[in-house]
Amino acid sequence: MAVIGSGPAGIYTAEALVKQSSEPVAVDVIERLPTPYGLVRYGVAPDHTSIKSIANYLRKVLELPEVRFLGGVTLGRDVSVEDLLGLYDAVVYCTGAMVDRRLGIPGEDLPGSVAATDFVNWYCGHPDVDPGRFTLDTSEVAVIGVGNVAVDVVRMLAKAADELRPTDVPHEALQRLGESEVKAIHMVGRRGPEHAKFTLKELRELGELANADVCVRPDEAAVLGGDFPRQVQGNINVVREWAAREPVGRPRRLDVRFWLRPVEILGTERVEGLKLERTRLAEDGRVVGTGQFETLPVGMVLRSVGYQSVPLPGVPFSEKTMTVPNEAGRVRDREYVAGWLKRGPTGVIGTNKSDAAETVRTLLADLAGGARVGSGGLDTLLAERGVRPVGYDDWLAIEAAEAELARSLDRGERVKLVGLEAMLRAFRP
Repeated sequence: MAVIGSGPAGIYTAEALVKQSSEPVAVDVIERLPTPYGLVRYGVAPDHTSIKSIANYLRKVLELPEVRFLGGVTLGRDVSVEDLLGLYDAVVYCTGAMVDRRLGIPGEDLPGSVAATDFVNWYCGHPDVDPGRFTLDTSEVAVIGVGNVAVDVVRMLAKAADELRPTDVPHEALQRLGESEVKAIHMVGRRGPEHAKFTLKELRELGELANADVCVRPDEAAVLGGDFPRQVQGNINVVREWAAREPVGRPRRLDVRFWLRPVEILGTERVEGLKLERTRLAEDGRVVGTGQFETLPVGMVLRSVGYQSVPLPGVPFSEKTMTVPNEAGRVRDREYVAGWLKRGPTGVIGTNKSDAAETVRTLLADLAGGARVGSGGLDTLLAERGVRPVGYDDWLAIEAAEAELARSLDRGERVKLVGLEAMLRAFRP
């Protein structure tokens, strides 16, 4: 079997294939990057070590004798869908949701208007992002969105560099965060606190920031009466507590704003401001504008209004749902999908485990008693095309180099290598 993508969805799929099958199964986990774990490595904020520890579980799956990691292999460039279907009994696509949704407002493409994913990838050391991509040379920043990704971004902007020093944040990113001129951060949501998507744990962490005062306007914290689920009521209570606080003069200030929607990003050569319109709920539950406007004097806008998947070469894709159309994970004959590419960017990391299990049940039922293609031949095909995959031992060499870098810098357990060349040098001197 071939699994495309080595994030949680891909590795949980590999695990399910190995453990749920009634007969021996060999799985090749094919990844375009030289490193596994997907968003666990490149999407979870460096200071969230408890969540990043999920990598320890994923590692055990990759170390199963029936599972093989093949990094540095790109679908559509190095191999095609037709190639894979000629070599494997089935193929499961698990490439996740890699880009941010757009706001669709004027000024969105101005320099300084950035997808939150780019910023997250930068401080997580993703090889697709130039380590010099961000210079935090503005005093005020707006983060659009009130989900967990927005909370992570805000927290990284608000913390002092010394607080991040023990983490695995790349050293150049840490230096630039230390040189940050940001003094005020505005986190903006279109709806009220009862509609925000952050989890209670993430929200409470914001209130514990040592380097920033967290401020909420009492009128924006007001919530209409209702019987809310426990999680939502917890969020409301935290926001109300913040609204009752007075700033104590910490180096930075975080303003958490509700009932505002961005209508235009202002500026000529770069971002100079963000125009917002006050909102309210219409009778049908839609968010509508009230005609009242205000402008934030920000020099950077980070857009965090959700992830979306991108099409894979040769794989069906719905532009409406931004997912691969499927039935319980089945796409076409011997083609399957799992994770965010299957269902959209919903749930938490652990949700991918049950999602992968559903897809594998469908796959095994489809293949029961049928003719098999068999596995093998990918190594030969790649060698003929001049592609040398990154094996699991190579990945361990990258890990060892990151641990050595941390020791040399007197920083934590590891410091991420940045860029493909640095990673390749770790095992191909």
